[in-house]
Amino acid sequence: MRRSRTASPVLLAAGLLVLTACGSVAVTGSRAPAPSGATSACGVPPGPSASASASAGGPAEREVGGVRITGSGPLCTEFEVTNRGGEAFTYTITFTHLSPSGQAMWVSKQTVADVAPGRTVSGTVAPSASPSPRLTEQHLPGAVPGGASASASADGGRVRITKVRSVPSKEASVESGVCPPSGTRVYADEGDAAMGLRAVGLHLENCGSGTVHLNGYPELQVIDEEHRPVGSVQILHGGNAVSTGTGTDDPPGPVTLAPGEHAYAGLVWRNTVESGTAESVNAPYLRVRAKAGADPVTVIPELDLGTTGRLAVGAWKKDDTRGATPTSTPGIPR
Repeated sequence: MRRSRTASPVLLAAGLLVLTACGSVAVTGSRAPAPSGATSACGVPPGPSASASASAGGPAEREVGGVRITGSGPLCTEFEVTNRGGEAFTYTITFTHLSPSGQAMWVSKQTVADVAPGRTVSGTVAPSASPSPRLTEQHLPGAVPGGASASASADGGRVRITKVRSVPSKEASVESGVCPPSGTRVYADEGDAAMGLRAVGLHLENCGSGTVHLNGYPELQVIDEEHRPVGSVQILHGGNAVSTGTGTDDPPGPVTLAPGEHAYAGLVWRNTVESGTAESVNAPYLRVRAKAGADPVTVIPELDLGTTGRLAVGAWKKDDTRGATPTSTPGIPR
């Protein structure tokens, strides 16, 4: 299981990995008409040509998860995020950057935070140098089929919305920045995959000024794409309930974290589709409480549980590979 920016304690064969290039995002607020005759920040001229359009012969524009591309110019591609829910959401948008011939070259992710209910905000995704090696479309998990993609021309190629994820802003996972009021940050890494075995690390940082005490397993709740709990999934303690040798089998014990120190717990599951009447479970979200009574944090491990209906989690362990770092100022309690 690969832990974020550290060596992994779990040795799994390399699966299909996706390199992401973080493009820039500029959220400009609620949608407003551009001044007459003015071009947009991306260099899109006014008039009908400012609306998003697929390349010749390509798919018509469609909204994906409340996100749509609105225009593309020589500098960047414009998009809008509309929150039709009843509370503020934070959106993570995966864009696929295509060559002029339509080949998927690389992906980038943008986060748009705290979109209030009923609000539309706009942003931009800029073209950037492709990471190496180049990626082909079949390497992109969760990609929306070509006929359902929103896309627009950009620098001779196209930018396509391939996946949109949204979590309640009050539960959004953050890896850096202002420390949450709880004094801890909880987030998930990119994970590893090998022959149907999945492994993802949950990470906890004490970013506050006090001492954090853990002893046991994270409390988990699987959440589907419509933000509904999935009650059919068994949460098992210890990775050996799914597979041996994952490094998540140690019994729980006391973990004490000084400010700036870290802990981790492993998630393990299989995506096997077995015979029988059980339905296959694909749930992108996981609500995590570090311990009983802790504030919930929603991470996005993209759980493809097949028909197994089982998700195993290891006990919290201190991450001694990461030294204490200066903490940021805790946020103001809401």
